[in-house]
Amino acid sequence: MKHPATMKALVLCAGKGTRLRPITHTGAKHLLPIANKPILFYVLDNIVDIGIREIGLVISPDTGDAIRHAVGDGARWNASVSYIIQERPRGLGDAVKAATDFLADSPFLMYLGDNLIGTGLRGFCEKFVQSDADAQILIKPVDNPSSFGIATLDETGRVIALEEKPKNPQSNQAIVGVYLFSPEIHRSIAGIKPSWRGEYEITDAIQDLLNRERRVLGDVIEEWWLDTGKKDDLLQANAVVLDEWIERKVQGAVDPASSVLGRVVVPESARVINSRLRGPAVLGEGVLIENSFVGPFTSIGDHSRICDSAVEHCVILERCQIVNLERLEDSLLGKNSKVIRNNRNPHGGLRLMVGDDSVVEI
Repeated sequence: MKHPATMKALVLCAGKGTRLRPITHTGAKHLLPIANKPILFYVLDNIVDIGIREIGLVISPDTGDAIRHAVGDGARWNASVSYIIQERPRGLGDAVKAATDFLADSPFLMYLGDNLIGTGLRGFCEKFVQSDADAQILIKPVDNPSSFGIATLDETGRVIALEEKPKNPQSNQAIVGVYLFSPEIHRSIAGIKPSWRGEYEITDAIQDLLNRERRVLGDVIEEWWLDTGKKDDLLQANAVVLDEWIERKVQGAVDPASSVLGRVVVPESARVINSRLRGPAVLGEGVLIENSFVGPFTSIGDHSRICDSAVEHCVILERCQIVNLERLEDSLLGKNSKVIRNNRNPHGGLRLMVGDDSVVEI
């Protein structure tokens, strides 16, 4: 029986995040912050909003401990969280195989832990529950379909074909990283072989459902969908979330020589001295902004310090120091990093991706 209360969720968090190195050499990409909140937390919020309370996180041996520490047992979400080790990243189908014992014979929601979507999933889930489908996928029209798994739908919204990163795509409908499955998907996964990439592709398993004349539904989303796998994607996600979801909340110490314009979050423990803040932007706990400009679409992690500098369109993790920079933009700075200019250069800005515990002197 398909019902949200009986469904489980499987969140895939075992990817190595190679496109975000050096940041991901020392941490899990799923814990990188968007508007000062880990990406994975947005995923979990979306899941429990449906009513699902049994959640399995598929983690890797390398970064699993960090995810366990951040998420815990799920009490923060009033949910029960189990951890499933995927020894090697061999595709989404392999992740479902690793979770066989956890999933048992329950229908389930599968969610890629580094994907953000601008909509809730309640209607998506209700449609699946009320249908006789064995799979349901979210899809989104894209400009570059050769870079994605692609679905072709008939006029009723039923999926009739799937392709993985096709050279000559039949449609521009990209498969979003959120899926619903009945237990029938396990039979399909058991029958597929690794692709040319050496991975068990979930698209091959869904295609097997189609080949066996099982019903697969597609839902086109109108809202945004963001895969945060690269620096520029993560910066875009930060900008979109700040723009759409952040409200002004200024509680910290802002001196009379400073100005805070627009939707900016300044917590009680933050200080702003002789500076200008222009939203949307978020400051973390204990942040110091002094003699500086913080521009739109910037998130600054806890206990960071920005002095005599201008930053905008940046994601800055906790305990960073930025000193004496004419302009820092479109940048991602890891935890405990320092970017310091010893001699001011008035010509042009900097664009950086700096790993944790790094020092850049200019």
